[in-house]
Amino acid sequence: MTILELKGVQASYGGIQALKGIDLEVGQGEVVTLIGSNGAGKSTTLKAISGQVPVKSGTIHYKGNDITNTPAHKTSLLGIAQVPEGRRIFPKLTVKENLQIGAFALKNKKEIETRMERVYQYFPRLEERLDQKGGTMSGGEQQMLAIGRALMMNPQVLMLDEPSMGLAPIIVEQIFEIILELNKEGMTILLVEQNAFQALQIAHRGYVIQTGEIVMNGNGKDLMANEQVQEAYLA
Repeated sequence: MTILELKGVQASYGGIQALKGIDLEVGQGEVVTLIGSNGAGKSTTLKAISGQVPVKSGTIHYKGNDITNTPAHKTSLLGIAQVPEGRRIFPKLTVKENLQIGAFALKNKKEIETRMERVYQYFPRLEERLDQKGGTMSGGEQQMLAIGRALMMNPQVLMLDEPSMGLAPIIVEQIFEIILELNKEGMTILLVEQNAFQALQIAHRGYVIQTGEIVMNGNGKDLMANEQVQEAYLA
């Protein structure tokens, strides 16, 4: 069943058209990856879905409902959470405070604690550093915190924007293991990633985007075997 669908989505930054008619589908329970070079429109696609970038034409449907240009705070309440590129945690707030912000709409303290315990199961290091300020943590720990904050929203769709950026290979492996674990538990994942090899290894399906247009799509293994993809993104 399709949980997220983009049809003919166009979006611009200033006078530059970043998306030129994106068609993309994400099935419930899938890992779908969007790969492409810098400036291809990957991050803009996620921002269009989450309501951070206005859609000029085309539609975005979530669970069959039109959410085109729904404000970001309302999109998150619907069950779509985004982990932004560069992590963007609150550096002067503690780990605990960052996580609590992820549950901003929740009033039930017991449920907040339950969600925190779930985050600790994925990222035990965060529990060890609850009172530490986010800005003093390593890049890998900050990425864990950014994902943990998104999980506090209890999303049905988790969108990750370049989760491996700037991280050591061993940390990248840990992050991707967590992504796989979340998916095995039923979470739908939309993954934007420059590390095409890592992304396609875990993806059920993938899309290749160039200058704001989808130029290729298929299952992860087929894209990994494609000569054009290998030459452009896997060499």
